This record gives sequence, structure tokens and C-alpha cells, in this order.
Amino acid sequence: MESQVTSSEPSIRKALSHLDSMLVPNEVARCYAVQRRLFALLHRRVMVAATSGRLIGISRGLIGGFTPVDIRWQDLKTANVKVGIFGSDITITALTQPDLASGGAVRTFQFTGLRKADAQAVYRACQAEEQAWREKRRLRELEELRAKSGGFQGSSSREMPSAGSAPGSDKSDLASRLKRAKEMLDSGLISDSEYETIKAKVISEI
Repeated sequence: MESQVTSSEPSIRKALSHLDSMLVPNEVARCYAVQRRLFALLHRRVMVAATSGRLIGISRGLIGGFTPVDIRWQDLKTANVKVGIFGSDITITALTQPDLASGGAVRTFQFTGLRKADAQAVYRACQAEEQAWREKRRLRELEELRAKSGGFQGSSSREMPSAGSAPGSDKSDLASRLKRAKEMLDSGLISDSEYETIKAKVISEI
């Protein structure tokens, strides 16, 4: 699949060819930003590109080849840009787990000294994907919490303790579910009304 971005500079065209080689079928490169020469005196320039499916960073080797950094949009947690006098820096944090739910370890990537206008375009693409996937992760977290709580609807979904189970273990589970709901409320993953619904459900099982 070929990208939809081009350049008249020979060195950048070579980097774009590396980018093309990484694209999968139906994936399209939307925009890219290249490190200014001023910030690449001791190494080859770095490129970062936003595609329809991910963020790709490319570091070219001094004697050929390149090292890619691949960040799926669903793993993107935050994107920030810092505009300086001579260039812009983009800092990305990404989740390490393969599913959509939030939490887990976070890794950080930084692309420095990028051309300002191009960096802004990449940053806008990251912001759009960050907002879209943040809502998807929130809904996934809510679904997981509903499953752990046995659902919100009626008393018939109440989980009964199995025969021979200790009453204390049941109370401990209820407390952990309530604590988890409070953490989600504090982090903005659920609303006040959703928290109160979960709280009422948990209390009803005591």
C-alpha cells in the first residue's frame, strides 16, 4: 500500500519509501513530520508518521537500514506537543496491554526537533485518535465492571454464594467491587449516576 504523502527532498523520499514498506493493505499514511537537521547533527534524522491505523516512528541508521517504532491507535493514551523556537517536540504515552481497557503499564516515546507545521498535523491526528479511543476504553471498563458486579438490572442477577463458601470472602469481593467503582469514578471513567447505581447494587447484596 502506498502512502498519500510525498516530498521533493531525496533524503525524505527515502524515509517515505521505508514508511511505504511498513504499511499493510488498506492502511494509508495521513501526514508526517521530519526532524530538522539542526537536531540531527550526530545521527540521521527521525521521522514520525500518522497513518489510518497507527503512529509510526522511523530512525534511519548511519550505514543504512532503519529502526521503526509502532504505536497502535488503540494503545495511545496521551499526546502532547511542545513548540520551541527552532522545532517542535511530540511526546506520546501508550498502554502496553493488547486489549482496550485502561490500566496496566505505560511506555513513553518522544520525537524532538520536528518541523513545526508538520508536527502540528501529526499532533492533531494523535489528538483525534486519543479522544476516540479514550471513549472506547471507558465503555470497555464499564462493561467489565458490570460483568464483575453481576449486572445492574434487578435483583435476579444477584450472585449467590456457592455452597461451603465462607461469608467473609463474599463481603471481601463486594468491597473490592465497590472500591473499583470508586476508582473509576475518580478517574472519570463513569459518571456519578453510574457509580450510585453500582453502589446500590453492591449494597443490596450484603
